[in-house]
Amino acid sequence: MLIKRGIAVSPGVAIGPVLVLGAESFRIPQRFVSIDAVDAEISRFRSAVEAICQEIGDNERLASERLGAQYAAIFSAHLMLARDEKLVREIELLIREKSFSPEFAVSRVFRQYAKRFQALGDQYFADRAVDLYDLEKRLLKYLLGEKREELSHLTSPVLLLAHNLTPSETAALDKQFIMGFATEVGGETSHTAILAGALELPAVVGIGKFLADVSGGETIIIDGSHGTVIIDPDEDTLGKYRASEERYKSFSKRLESLRQLKSETQDGVPITLCGNIEFPQEAMTAAHRGAEGIGLYRTEFLYLESQREPTEEDHYQAYCEVLQAFPTQPVIIRTLDLGSDKMPGALKAEYPDEVNPALSVRSIRLSLQHLDLFKTQLRAILRAAVHGDLRVMFPLVSTLMEFRQARMILGDVVEDLEEQGIPFRKDVPVGMMVEVPSAAVLADEFAREVDFFSIGTNDLIQYTLGVDRGDPAVASLYRAGDPSILRLLRGVVTAARKHQISVSVCGQMSSDPMFLPLLIGMGIRQFSVTPQTIPELKEVIRNLTIAKAERIANRAETFDIARDVETFLRGELKKICPDSAP
Repeated sequence: MLIKRGIAVSPGVAIGPVLVLGAESFRIPQRFVSIDAVDAEISRFRSAVEAICQEIGDNERLASERLGAQYAAIFSAHLMLARDEKLVREIELLIREKSFSPEFAVSRVFRQYAKRFQALGDQYFADRAVDLYDLEKRLLKYLLGEKREELSHLTSPVLLLAHNLTPSETAALDKQFIMGFATEVGGETSHTAILAGALELPAVVGIGKFLADVSGGETIIIDGSHGTVIIDPDEDTLGKYRASEERYKSFSKRLESLRQLKSETQDGVPITLCGNIEFPQEAMTAAHRGAEGIGLYRTEFLYLESQREPTEEDHYQAYCEVLQAFPTQPVIIRTLDLGSDKMPGALKAEYPDEVNPALSVRSIRLSLQHLDLFKTQLRAILRAAVHGDLRVMFPLVSTLMEFRQARMILGDVVEDLEEQGIPFRKDVPVGMMVEVPSAAVLADEFAREVDFFSIGTNDLIQYTLGVDRGDPAVASLYRAGDPSILRLLRGVVTAARKHQISVSVCGQMSSDPMFLPLLIGMGIRQFSVTPQTIPELKEVIRNLTIAKAERIANRAETFDIARDVETFLRGELKKICPDSAP
């Protein structure tokens, strides 16, 4: 049994066979064979080895003829590995003595050797590890034949392990067959983590290198509540986690009863809980969870879903679909929030050599440099706004000039639509994300010009603390409870109250029950959260008074290190909700 720890990003427990994406884009459906089938399975394995050796030999001759002997040597090395008597003997021993299927035995032996090579720290042996992985894939493809299951054609449930998953890959996961996932890289607030929460799949990210420790088909446990992945668990551990899985289901069922109750404190103060979404179809899920609107629609996924740039009609139809789920409640559209590292197609080609995408052309800067793209989105927003309470919000605004420029472009779009006689709404409220320190420091000045603030804590924490939120090496330094963050939040809330504009929090901090009393105590009454967390947050709100929340906020702001702030908030949450998540 091997235990790996990472960052918990989506709660729950999942137990089952593993699919290792990247090392294999398919799964090993059978781990064991019957004892009376062992001889036949060994024969099948030997046939696969012979077939692979024939294939490699053909490639070696072809490479020698077309490219020269030095390139043919690559295949010669593969051929030597495939015929290595020690490797073959170990695989056959697992089939004969443990009744492992040939596929599982191949994966187990090849990965053990690859891991040993990688541990030697020498480039030559690291290259041999790559050769082993390549040979493993060849053998598995041959052994599985028609039984091979691609990720998009799974027929039974698996737990997915990968180096990384892109947002579009995560969004495409079929919940019927993917029970949870874990990745080597990624952070608490990455788009992949956010999507895991939206899909309600147990997930752990930022584990570090561990894929070489896992063979396809092995049983693993993903604990998305505590950030743990257990490979090949023993019976005692399996029993404990199956019980934990049942407890979490009971907890979720109890919270389900809260989803349609009022979101208000014990002393009758309403607290608005809206949903964060990435795709239009998520709006109905948010409504089902009890959301009172959409506080953040991340429209960049319109761009990431396809290689082509979305048209005005694409935008318009997507926004109208969300408004159908919330015809009388607010829906806030955040304009394109992409960095150069995630830009689609032609846009990416314009920014090929950026050193640090987080500090380069992204979000509102990108929109202001590509006015056609920006105007297309703004036209669709204004047109869709005739169907409901649609609002627009600009991301990553760092200076007053940027906000004024964006608002001026919006004015140009209004004039264009008027001239063309196209139906639209002229008085759409215009807000901004407060997610860089400069915006928080100048909140008083911004509050004179905007209709509302939405505090994006993910980026605000990253930029204030100088921590890359997706880097496992510094993940421990990314702390929402840092006193500097609390001070910035307090300043933004004070500025909003002074100028009588609304302020909400839409980052992951607002979806964490531990921070909710603190934020309410600071005076925030509107939140936009991951829809699946709404019932749990509602339970916290309904067990809280404003006076209690204010005492918590005042006390939290006296601590001078993040660890003490978070320890205090964790203890207070236990007092408010003794039966919080298991």
